[in-house]
Amino acid sequence: MTSRDLKIPGQRHPEKAHRPDNAQPKKPDWIRVKAPTGAGYKATRDIMREHRLVTVCEEAGCPNVGECWSQGHATMMIMGDVCTRACSFCNIATGKPPESLDVFEPGRVADAVKKLGLNHVVITSVDRDDVDDGGAEHFAMTIRAIRKQSPATTIEILTPDFLRCDPSVLETVVEAKPDVFNHNLETVPGLYPEVRPGARYFHSLRLLQRVKELDPAMFTKSGIMVGLGEDRQGVLQVMDDMRAADIDFLTIGQYLQPTPKHHRVDRFVTPEEFAGYEKAAYGKGFLMVSATPLTRSSYHAGDDFARLRDARLRKLGQAV
Repeated sequence: MTSRDLKIPGQRHPEKAHRPDNAQPKKPDWIRVKAPTGAGYKATRDIMREHRLVTVCEEAGCPNVGECWSQGHATMMIMGDVCTRACSFCNIATGKPPESLDVFEPGRVADAVKKLGLNHVVITSVDRDDVDDGGAEHFAMTIRAIRKQSPATTIEILTPDFLRCDPSVLETVVEAKPDVFNHNLETVPGLYPEVRPGARYFHSLRLLQRVKELDPAMFTKSGIMVGLGEDRQGVLQVMDDMRAADIDFLTIGQYLQPTPKHHRVDRFVTPEEFAGYEKAAYGKGFLMVSATPLTRSSYHAGDDFARLRDARLRKLGQAV
């Protein structure tokens, strides 16, 4: 999609090229995953290529790509493959996007969703600070296109923060009625200057709170990474902040360093610690929690959505 060779780290992340290298520690046994293979993986990849779609699975170097694609699941990334932010943890290419938004992309996404036969789809995007509404209308068009072709498919979106846009753009997205509105806080507020310097913690929190104000029935979701240098008390405080904003679903996963130029891994959080976070989060009132080393925002998203919906029904005292 771009004239740069985004496979070359120096061109993919020009703002990181002159930073000193951070050592990449050896992953513990509980982080190991199998290399992507198999007919299901190839079929999913071929559909993505045929429709000229970008996936966050590939662009962010997700460790679960082999498992998810083998099952015909992929998280589609709209609005291009170059992000206008430069978060120190993220492997998506950064810089000035070379292209305007593709008005035909929503239709191609909808075609791919139908061809894959998805019961649940996750749509995410790069940040597009160069677009007046941050891509809000593009998200809405994509949701409507999927609804038209696959009315039974539930839709989960993982959005940017729309930080530099008029606050009203959020209404454009919410009015399109996604089933789940996800926006990740990514880390504890004290690490924002080094991990997510282009964002603002309380703006992101307020964005999710406003979604609930605009549509109280819409499921909201957010996630953080651990292993960046946070402590347990900081993670528990983020949980409290999320619950104050009435967020339904929390994801917590291990940060994995994409290249030596990215933020260092402070430590590998043990599976037992993740289990402790999950227990604490349910105790604070989240309807759904996924907290494991390999948890990512859209990992097992379809199954988790079904459990999320059932959890709400149980809370309301209705028969499931």
